[in-house]
Amino acid sequence: MADDLSRRSVALGLAASALAPTAALAQSEQTYSHDEILAAAQRFFGAGAEGLATVIDHVFEDLGRPNGYIEGNEGSGAIGVGLRYGDGRLRLKGRSGATRVYWQGPSIGFDTGGNASRVFTLVYNMSNPDQIFERFPGVDGSAYFVGGVGVNYQRRDHITLAPIRAGVGFRLGANIGYLAYSRRRRINPF
Repeated sequence: MADDLSRRSVALGLAASALAPTAALAQSEQTYSHDEILAAAQRFFGAGAEGLATVIDHVFEDLGRPNGYIEGNEGSGAIGVGLRYGDGRLRLKGRSGATRVYWQGPSIGFDTGGNASRVFTLVYNMSNPDQIFERFPGVDGSAYFVGGVGVNYQRRDHITLAPIRAGVGFRLGANIGYLAYSRRRRINPF
């Protein structure tokens, strides 16, 4: 009886170890590697974007491999109450083409100033491009800045967005808010 149990354990162990590379390969086919994301971000921001690799390393440590990204531009301003508007293109691993997306949103808090940024957003757990067209609230305490490059996290249900921003301008403070992603440009941030 103990011999049968040992043989079964060995057989199950061998079967599981044979499936592990298959699972890893499936994940790598459905997600972007660190090198793929870093290369795409460097092409988008320019190779001289200071701190970019460090910020991407931080996001990969927190969230792992993304299955999509958005390349875009945005502008924002605030005096206590803020507004942010942007547009870009969403790309999901394993899908051809890109989906045009716009975003807008209000914020409230203790911040002042304005800026124009290039935004490279890492996308996690999105299976269909239509899932982007929702409101995504920001997560408090998730900002991370190195050399003028910053990131924060936005979550809705099981989808996480990690916008990495680098730009010009000056905006100082802290706020809470959300971004509403839409198919068309909207003036109303709500």
